[in-house]
Amino acid sequence: MSHQNSYETLGLTEGSSFDEIQEARDRLLQECEGDRQQSEAIETAYDAILMERLRLRQEGKIKVPDRIRFAENVSEPPPAPVAPSLSRPEWLINLTDTPDRNDVLWPALIYGVLGVAGFYASASLILALASGASVYFLNRKENRFWRSVLLSFLGLLAGLGVGLSLGQLLIPQGVELAWATSEAIATLITCFVLWLISSFLR
Repeated sequence: MSHQNSYETLGLTEGSSFDEIQEARDRLLQECEGDRQQSEAIETAYDAILMERLRLRQEGKIKVPDRIRFAENVSEPPPAPVAPSLSRPEWLINLTDTPDRNDVLWPALIYGVLGVAGFYASASLILALASGASVYFLNRKENRFWRSVLLSFLGLLAGLGVGLSLGQLLIPQGVELAWATSEAIATLITCFVLWLISSFLR
């Protein structure tokens, strides 16, 4: 049976909706109740229409609403608005790192000990050790030694600049405390900056 004959059997056209096809089938089955041959012809026509719609659906010629399983001509819903994505520049992606917990905690412990030791030992010795640790942690990530040296040097300069300024603000001019000097505070801040660089940059 051709699909055109199937539509004629149910008294429908090819433009009929799925609901109309189902209603026609149910109505005709009720009308011919007891006539097995006629009921089989109706079911065969119904199945042929559904198979034709399924074929058209698979070929992408008609769209199917989500609420039914058979093909139907429906209008396309409006696309949902897409939120603009804030993309980072390529150089920033290549520079930043997403460390795991151990890559943050071990350097934090080492720089914390060095920062506290800066209150009791020579600031230049502590800064040399902290810079060496920074070069080691950065180089370990990508084996780019000179890049590690450059980032560590920039971190050392930034840490000293911020640390010395902060130390002069916290400690009045000419007054040296027993437990803190502006150099010790600068060493602590520099260790913190080097920790940030060695943990979150590569």
